[in-house]
Amino acid sequence: MFKKFLALMFCGVLMAQVTADEKSSGDPESALNYKMKSLEGKEVELEKFKGKVLVVVNVASACGLTPQYKTLQALHEKYEEKGLAVLGFPCNQFGKQEPGSSTEIAAFCESKYKVTFPMFEKVEVNGDGAADFYKHLTAVDAKPKGDGKVSWNFEKFLIGRSGAVVARFSPQTAPDDAEFLAAIEKELNSK
Repeated sequence: MFKKFLALMFCGVLMAQVTADEKSSGDPESALNYKMKSLEGKEVELEKFKGKVLVVVNVASACGLTPQYKTLQALHEKYEEKGLAVLGFPCNQFGKQEPGSSTEIAAFCESKYKVTFPMFEKVEVNGDGAADFYKHLTAVDAKPKGDGKVSWNFEKFLIGRSGAVVARFSPQTAPDDAEFLAAIEKELNSK
């Protein structure tokens, strides 16, 4: 009888472990546990970018920093083969500087800056309506900027190959800034 009890207990422990493993298939620290919609309206599981280094940027078409699209595209072209992906998330929360529809945003990015990196549907990055993805990003105390609300258009988050947020840079940090590039190269070289 005691042997049966031990066997049942052992099976119960194994079953509990299997169930726990199934529930925690995504790393809770990973910024890639989210689904977002592309500009074309297709659902994209961010997990598909695991193993890449990501630069996540909230973008806008009518901002003083909009010319950063050009250097973001150059960054994408320079490092794509090494495993970098730039992800653009249009946002209209700052000065209403991204009023366009997904179709208008796509046309603007293509015609003005020849953007080929992945672009997503317009999102909110702060407040109650913020996308869960951005709630995760802004909760991480990533240097040099730290945690907290996104301050303006073109704030940059650097996500390492594992899916962890490893750095955060202010909107004014240019995509070709030496410190920013050093952080990207450090992540690209860690495998």
